Amino acid sequence: MSQRKTIYLRLIAQPKSALIALTAMIFAALALIFTAGLYGITKYQWAQERLASLEPRYARLVGLERSEEQLEQALTSAQAQLAQCCYAEDKDATQAGNDAQQRLRTIFTSAGMQIISSQVLPSKEEEGFDRVPIALRVEGELMALQGALVGLNGQSPEFWVDSLAVQTIGAVLATQPQRLGVQFTISVLRRRA
Repeated sequence: MSQRKTIYLRLIAQPKSALIALTAMIFAALALIFTAGLYGITKYQWAQERLASLEPRYARLVGLERSEEQLEQALTSAQAQLAQCCYAEDKDATQAGNDAQQRLRTIFTSAGMQIISSQVLPSKEEEGFDRVPIALRVEGELMALQGALVGLNGQSPEFWVDSLAVQTIGAVLATQPQRLGVQFTISVLRRRA
């Protein structure tokens, strides 16, 4: 009888352990499914946030693509204006300075001013440009100075008056126009390559 009891107990014990094992496997499978679902939901939310952050950038790119022709026209216009303001990069700073010096001498001489001295100074780098300064001393009457200043306006490439010092020369007489001595520092810009 003890053998029968032992077999009976073994039969009863096996289904309990099988039930426990089955239950454990079900819980493990549910935990795995829950973890996979949680991972999927998290990835979905991350993807939605990423799409939401990319949408404005994409819209800007589409807008830029649609306005490509207008942007090209604006670029062409800006390059034309830049060409009027400064020397091109194909001339070096020395050539630009010498050309500007000759143009200045012509403008001031044709306005009736006498050139005392002119010198191209070393160029300075400024944000993609070379600023080429020219020191210029001239003498003449006030009307001639005004004519020269008007002549500077509208030149291409443009002249930039960095400094201007005006002094009277000789005695001031009411019967004669006053003679002036003027010292300029005038710059031109040259695009850097």
